[in-house]
Amino acid sequence: MSLIVTYISTRGCVIIGDKRRIAYFGDRSAREKLEEELYSGRIKSDEELQRRASELGLNIKVTDDACKVRSIGDVVVGEISQKTPFETKRRRIYATTGAYQIIELTGSRITSMEKGDTAIIVFGNRIAKEITNGFLKKRWKTRTTLKEVSELLTELMEHVSSRTPSVGSKYDLFMKSPALDKKSAHRILSETIVRDVKVLQKWRAKLRQEMLERSEEIRLASRILTEGEVGRVTGQDGRHIEVKLSEGVEAYDTRWKHVAGAGEKVLMRIPGEGNVDVGDRVVVKDENLCVDGKDLSLECDVIICRKES
Repeated sequence: MSLIVTYISTRGCVIIGDKRRIAYFGDRSAREKLEEELYSGRIKSDEELQRRASELGLNIKVTDDACKVRSIGDVVVGEISQKTPFETKRRRIYATTGAYQIIELTGSRITSMEKGDTAIIVFGNRIAKEITNGFLKKRWKTRTTLKEVSELLTELMEHVSSRTPSVGSKYDLFMKSPALDKKSAHRILSETIVRDVKVLQKWRAKLRQEMLERSEEIRLASRILTEGEVGRVTGQDGRHIEVKLSEGVEAYDTRWKHVAGAGEKVLMRIPGEGNVDVGDRVVVKDENLCVDGKDLSLECDVIICRKES
């Protein structure tokens, strides 16, 4: 998927990128076959894409909401990415007046970089690049304004999206024209790349931590007590009762922080009227917290779990 075109001149730069995203669900070999037919140009419309996916036993979801191009200050940025089972590989272009830099990343680590000055750079799949090159050869003018370039690239996006469903008709476009010499332009690009990659590194670290926390939450949630003894009543003060946890039982707060273990006490509440006796068994029965042998439900602000064996 994707088509990103960047125009860099001594007067400024323009970037345009489509917003299409296609998610595939099904057999890997069938997906590869569909992608080959899509990127070779054999599939020419959204309807053909859906029909061919169905013939191959695949479900696909096509959306036009991806953000592939953006701006940071005087710099425009475009990115295409490819997910592998272990990492995400990214190719980015950073451009401003009279200069561009292209980097490739694996995860958040830069693996290659190239620099240039004035140019037209095209990121895209085979058929999208082929259609783009043909269009620009016919329509490009050597001397043109940034506004005219923007209008031409808009026409280009509409032209390509009408000939391949690998590119969507919706797009984002940015234009920048700061007054910069070549040295200043490359310095700004280098500084922007360093800051932007650091943001990516922080985002990946945060995502990794969230995934670890979510994994821990899932692990703890699997131990929630749904049947069995919780503990014994050790005292009552109005509607509040004190319960000593039984062996093999522990309690966590709603953020999954450990608050009590076997032999330690937690507070519970009687939602209505009722009395308990010291030594009464508190149990979970049919996933309901209650006092065993008495028609008395209980409430508490902790999560009761089985202790991990």
